[in-house]
Amino acid sequence: MKAKKKMAIIASYFADETYGLLGPQMAATVIQENTPYDCIVIAVTREDDKTLLKRALADYFGVERPIIGFSTLSGREDLFSFAKECKTEGALTILAGPQADVDCLGENNWQNHPHRFQGLTENFSFSLHGPAEQAKYLLQHLDKNAWKDTPGLLYVSKNNRIIQNPKNTWKEKYLRKVKWSNIYRIGKAGLVSHKITTGQVLQQIGCPYAAQEKRVEIDYPVPIAGIDTQKVKLSLKGCSFCDVAVDKGFYGQLDTETVVEQIRCLPDTSEGMKIPFELINENPIPGLPRLLQQTRESGIRLSQINLIVRADWFLRGEKNLRRALVLARSLGVRILLSSVGFESFDDRILRNLNKGLNVETNLQAIHLMRQLKEEFPQVWGYARSEGAIHGFIHPTPWDTEESSANIQRVLSLHTLPPDILPEHSIPLIIHHASGLGDWIRKVERREGVQFKRYGSIIGWWHEEKR
Repeated sequence: MKAKKKMAIIASYFADETYGLLGPQMAATVIQENTPYDCIVIAVTREDDKTLLKRALADYFGVERPIIGFSTLSGREDLFSFAKECKTEGALTILAGPQADVDCLGENNWQNHPHRFQGLTENFSFSLHGPAEQAKYLLQHLDKNAWKDTPGLLYVSKNNRIIQNPKNTWKEKYLRKVKWSNIYRIGKAGLVSHKITTGQVLQQIGCPYAAQEKRVEIDYPVPIAGIDTQKVKLSLKGCSFCDVAVDKGFYGQLDTETVVEQIRCLPDTSEGMKIPFELINENPIPGLPRLLQQTRESGIRLSQINLIVRADWFLRGEKNLRRALVLARSLGVRILLSSVGFESFDDRILRNLNKGLNVETNLQAIHLMRQLKEEFPQVWGYARSEGAIHGFIHPTPWDTEESSANIQRVLSLHTLPPDILPEHSIPLIIHHASGLGDWIRKVERREGVQFKRYGSIIGWWHEEKR
């Protein structure tokens, strides 16, 4: 029997973690089951020795030409450089996952603004944007000229023209299965199988908040002295900092049957229950009772479901959430509100982030979270000590002494540090293709300043006159 060819997908990871990587692992599953290729995922942290990684890849591919996908890279310049090095040495490198196309193309109009992010066409053989099953056509036609017809493919032609093929739409039949044992880490002796203790289940593609366009006004960054009262008008879909909203918009929800099949694929705990999993759905509460009922009818025992939700949608879903908690209590299932995107406790900053809610909404959500803990102490969790990491963005370009004092007053008055605030806030990250990328480019043009680029990320904290 002829040996299968090999492919690997490299993805960004954090040290000492055991969470799964749904996107890369589902893509590897699709490739494994629908092409002549074995495919694994290699989770790479910033601390990993790239020499050991290169050695592990050489051992894995042997005499074959390496075919390496890169996905979910989180803007990491070290992985961009590693991909370029692999390409230079003869590997076929493919950028895939969220924003693969725009990261290859580079920042808007960079040709006329050399300080802008110039893209990654030199780092990767090509990019593949859209559903993972598009890789089927690519891998089946690599030895023929027909690979150029691959849906979602972006590449540079021999005459230096950028060719970009339209991507396919999502097909649910490819979203039903994930092989969770296909992820590896880098050890001194080579690749080491990595055990996953928290998985993910895809229930919704994109975000409903990104479905409608909204005309907004965003303040100038405070560091530009003397003109902080000016505003920039933009049309946005979703939160202004969210590049995923720009990338995916809102596709909709998957069928319950598809979701249940994904849950069935999750590894089991020692007690015969499914490992805890994050339900990927920006508005999961309305359908939560039905999902619990469906898994019970399917004979699947759950241990814990982690929810990510907006504060306003959390409040609207109170009735359905209470129904779900009653059902979860009868099933012995724990519901963890693992992340609420509060982002800030200052109305001006929330407006600039285009969150579509205010501080009062955030505080009402926190009150309900705490109240439910009193009513359902065994099955409901929301606090940092229970594993939750809620969104708190700081610093931002709009911080002032007044806003900082206001936020501290709210945090103290409502005793937020013990259970709500994460150990460390997250600085505002501006991806070049997000709404705030357009905002900062308009500020640059108007005021004759340049903000430094760190790969695909714009350093709003570092500006200088041209």
